[in-house]
Amino acid sequence: MNVTAGPPVLQPGAGPIRAATYLPAAPDLVLWGRLPCAADAPVLRIDPGAEVTVDTLSHEGILEDQGRDPKVFFGRYGASEVLDDAVALAGSTAPHEFGVDGPHVVSRPIEVRGARVGDLLSMTVIDATPRVPYGVISNRHRKGALPDEYPLGDAPVYSAYATVDADGGHGRLPLVEGGERRVRFPLAPFLGVMGVAVPGGERPSSVPPGRHGGNLDIALLTAGSTLYLPVQVAGALAYVGDPHFAQGDGEVALTAMEASLRVTLRFDVVAREEALRRFGQLVGPLAETTEYLIPTGLDEDLDKAVQDCVRAAIALLQAGFGMDPRLAYAYLSAATDFRISQVVDVVKGVHATIRKADFG
Repeated sequence: MNVTAGPPVLQPGAGPIRAATYLPAAPDLVLWGRLPCAADAPVLRIDPGAEVTVDTLSHEGILEDQGRDPKVFFGRYGASEVLDDAVALAGSTAPHEFGVDGPHVVSRPIEVRGARVGDLLSMTVIDATPRVPYGVISNRHRKGALPDEYPLGDAPVYSAYATVDADGGHGRLPLVEGGERRVRFPLAPFLGVMGVAVPGGERPSSVPPGRHGGNLDIALLTAGSTLYLPVQVAGALAYVGDPHFAQGDGEVALTAMEASLRVTLRFDVVAREEALRRFGQLVGPLAETTEYLIPTGLDEDLDKAVQDCVRAAIALLQAGFGMDPRLAYAYLSAATDFRISQVVDVVKGVHATIRKADFG
């Protein structure tokens, strides 16, 4: 049994809740496998600058090919406590068509008053706290970077159970099933899904990312980071989900260490004129940390995703620093890493890490 003595379980409404506004993950407050669209009514309305604490749920342990019963699923590994909201969602009549809808559990939308089409919505992660002391890394047939090789054998899904150390800062995974020796790796909690609603009345799948953000899986979006997204509908209708405890760039095995988080976010609006001055005409998501500006490229073809990311980086350096595009291209080649965000979500992601310190 892989029982762990990690951080305490944060059940709905229990434990520290940082913001005055709190959004739990009850079945009627989330979407499962789909992202909000313009036709969705907001579950919260807030002013720019407001902070919201959101409980997020991992899809691992509640999916149909895992039995849709998290008590049984995690009980096999010796987990002594399972989140009540995970049990409630798995046992609910919430619509979810396995194999058609995405796997991710996503909050219903939050309206940010005054956000207009053409503005940017900025979502700053203030805090990301694990809700459970364990997580799961899964791979499935015809998915991941090696779709014809893993999982081994005929089983449709392989789920690796990882535990969290008592310090809350590291995860552990056995070297062999049932063995005592373990590999230890650092945790860096972040949200795989951060986005704004798309126009129209059709909810897109939660799997492929796009201009709206969504399933970006950028592991740098930890506490202290900000994601900027072009607003596509009035009020932005923001949402979050797909919590991770850790992920390597690429996320090659379909998922990383997936596990539920309690996150606090601040929502701000950058008016179109200010956004153009600072960033130029953004055609896709842009992230920022204390160290980096992080433009992105998204395409089903990884080569095109890289090219789009390079173009976005050049445009950002032109707008933000007045840099000649020829010199920007040269600088990026000499000084900037272009990283693969993920290769497993149909639309592949690339992000660049431009050091802000290089520009004084």
